[in-house]
Amino acid sequence: MRRGRKRKHNPNIPAHIDQSALPMSVYFDQRGAGVWYTLFFDEGGNQRRTNLAGPTTTLSELHRLMEERSGVDRDCLRYLCEQFHKSDRFNSLKPKTQADYEYSRDVLLTFPTKLKKPLGELAVRKFNAPLVQRVIDRIAEAGTPSKAAHALRYLRRTMQWGKNRGFVETNPAQGIEAPKERKQRRLPEPAAMKALVKYAQQQGQLTRGQLGACAPYLWYVMEISYLCRLRGIETVTLTDANETPEGVLTNRRKGSRDNIVRWTPRLRAAWESAKKVRSDIWSKKRVPVPIAAEQRPIITAAHGGALQKSSLDTAWQRFITQAIKAEIITAEQRFGMHDFKRRGITDTVGNRADKQEASGHRDESMMDIYDLSVPLVNPSAD
Repeated sequence: MRRGRKRKHNPNIPAHIDQSALPMSVYFDQRGAGVWYTLFFDEGGNQRRTNLAGPTTTLSELHRLMEERSGVDRDCLRYLCEQFHKSDRFNSLKPKTQADYEYSRDVLLTFPTKLKKPLGELAVRKFNAPLVQRVIDRIAEAGTPSKAAHALRYLRRTMQWGKNRGFVETNPAQGIEAPKERKQRRLPEPAAMKALVKYAQQQGQLTRGQLGACAPYLWYVMEISYLCRLRGIETVTLTDANETPEGVLTNRRKGSRDNIVRWTPRLRAAWESAKKVRSDIWSKKRVPVPIAAEQRPIITAAHGGALQKSSLDTAWQRFITQAIKAEIITAEQRFGMHDFKRRGITDTVGNRADKQEASGHRDESMMDIYDLSVPLVNPSAD
């Protein structure tokens, strides 16, 4: 409940009330036994008074009474979600996690129920494990198991946050069976990859804002990601410090080992193209060139700063949709930016040990995800 302006201390207000935390438009009448009241304007514009509670009521009860008058239901799931999203815990999460939670929140709050009102309007204290399981199962049965899994993770975390702060007594989302998400292990076809790189080079030469134009950095981001077996975030965070005489020093995430990818004419061409585009942008925007090599990103955005991963994701989705519409690839051939890494590991010459060393993975089991090649072996006997 919104608080009013700072009040002067009133000695007549009961001592158990924190006067600085009183909700807006709530006052205390000390006459007689004393009573809490609020003022409002009726339809005719006349000021009216309504008594709220006696002198023994608590501060939290005053807030609840005023929220009820304002149409706020503190018992519903929507209110719990609002409080969680206003918290420091939520604001400390990474932007991508926050965006995922906001999407999952909307899925849950608008979920229809047999009571003919959305899930967000139901009293969260009455939630139990069977109810939560039915909701998650119904979302999954609609053909969206990933959406159901994300919604469950969000609800589990929100309910735990609420339990720890007294909003709910239990966390009914704990112990719920999560739906089995479909594994998207797409392996781009070499012909489709080649066609997309060529198309990105072509469309990237168009003026920004021109019909059919795409980001000029897309084609060499695709090439570097494939040749160096990098994630998108690893590619866009490369700097001049990653350039060595022998090749590109990787900056892998998630505990993977770094290595140096030897220069080839193809890798050098993509790398130098990225540096040329950067130089042109910095010259046009008059961007001061940092002295430290680690502060000079290889991949730059149109404004001259380092390209953000979220910007790359947006540009990629827009580009891949455009490529399908232009019949460069089919809808069935569509894949994500991360699949360039999978194709790069699969295409690496050698056995699984060689591919694991090239990819930087510490766990050999990761090759089951990234190496989709079919080994060529000799027969058991001549």
